[in-house]
Amino acid sequence: MEKVRQVRFYKGYFLEFFAQQSEKVKEKIDQVLYIITVVDRVPAKFLRHITESDGLYEIRVEFAGNIYRIFSCFDKGNVVVLFNGFQKKTSKTSRRELDRAKEIKLEYLNSKN
Repeated sequence: MEKVRQVRFYKGYFLEFFAQQSEKVKEKIDQVLYIITVVDRVPAKFLRHITESDGLYEIRVEFAGNIYRIFSCFDKGNVVVLFNGFQKKTSKTSRRELDRAKEIKLEYLNSKN
């Protein structure tokens, strides 16, 4: 399939999270990232805008009853930049992880200037 968008990693934040996962979880994350790159309209099951976050998105990965989230933003329309990830253990998104993602996004935007 032809790619609709690109996925990029900002610094090592996502890669650090990814390296800590089992091989099966890594495969599932890779599958979701592939879907994001090739599907024109990504289902909310995999990618959701976080309303209180000013441009942050949450990539959603479910595997074997566990939930993983990866914060990201769009850049230049068709580039998805990955930030931090975490395993979600409660029904609410961790305020600490969301605040960290906001800081990383600000760092990323400042690095572009």
